Amino acid sequence: MPEGHSVHRITRQFAANFVGRAVSVSSPQGRFASDAALIDGQVMTDAHAVGKQMFLEFANGLWLRVHLGMYGAWDFAGDIQWDATLASANGRMGQTNQRGTVLPAVSPGGSDEDAPILDSAGENSLHSIGAPRRTRVRMAESEKAQSPSETWPPEPVGQVRARLLTDEVCADLRGPTACEVIDAARVAEVIDRLGPDPADGDTPDDEQRFVSTVRRKPTVIALLLMDQTVVSGIGNVYRAEMLYRARLNPHTPGRQLTEETARGLWRDWVHLLRLGIETGQMMTMDDLDADAYRAAMANRADRHWVYKREGLPCRTCGTHIVLEELGGRKLYWCPRCQA
Repeated sequence: MPEGHSVHRITRQFAANFVGRAVSVSSPQGRFASDAALIDGQVMTDAHAVGKQMFLEFANGLWLRVHLGMYGAWDFAGDIQWDATLASANGRMGQTNQRGTVLPAVSPGGSDEDAPILDSAGENSLHSIGAPRRTRVRMAESEKAQSPSETWPPEPVGQVRARLLTDEVCADLRGPTACEVIDAARVAEVIDRLGPDPADGDTPDDEQRFVSTVRRKPTVIALLLMDQTVVSGIGNVYRAEMLYRARLNPHTPGRQLTEETARGLWRDWVHLLRLGIETGQMMTMDDLDADAYRAAMANRADRHWVYKREGLPCRTCGTHIVLEELGGRKLYWCPRCQA
């Protein structure tokens, strides 16, 4: 399931390519046809994300709400303008996994090895921006390029629930858990049920809300971090990595956490989410030298402490990483470092 950083990245591409433009909305599959008619031809006025939920506002006051769930993905095609806010501080796009659309990335400190960092799983094969300009890019948990389209607009591929189309850019949605047109009151209801999201405004009130909620709950912290009413956007990868980084036993009840520990979790989520949005990668290892950083960006196995490392020695203590099932999801942790 796409975690919060992916949804924010997708939303920013809608802001860059659709907001301020009239949008044709259709449902090639047919399942979204009646809702699509409500916003077809309207100007998109806002693109907003909270956690794993995305909201696209139209000039008639209606909103398209999308939750990708386990299998959803957006395909973007056309003359895509990539959001400049995703660029790193040195002016280059970060180590993203949008093949065919971004500038080469560099390791920390701007070393002289400015060649692209290619992900071994094919998630991060980079070429110069605009090569090709008319491209097709899938955005979900892994952002991968498809073949450039020979026609415009491109023919729908597979079961496309919703198609959003301007003169220059096409966005196809397939496989979402939720795809509906709702009014502003309903948007407010959905957001009110969600926990705070640092990328939606990291305020002292957000931090305090998280800390207070966690510290009054008897539920174990590994489940609380995945509860979208407690905090928005955290999924299985970030959950495992945050708990390891805090050296926190995943079975600790929330109400047993010290205030300092709970605040530390929130602040680490602020840090990791920002990195994920900027780079497109769930990089959770800090203080790597240039060579280690490039290796980590090229291979997921080198950029996480515990996630998907069951049976392998802990990078810190050598104890084998444990895999268990908790709440229907896989949990990875070190029984020594997190004892």
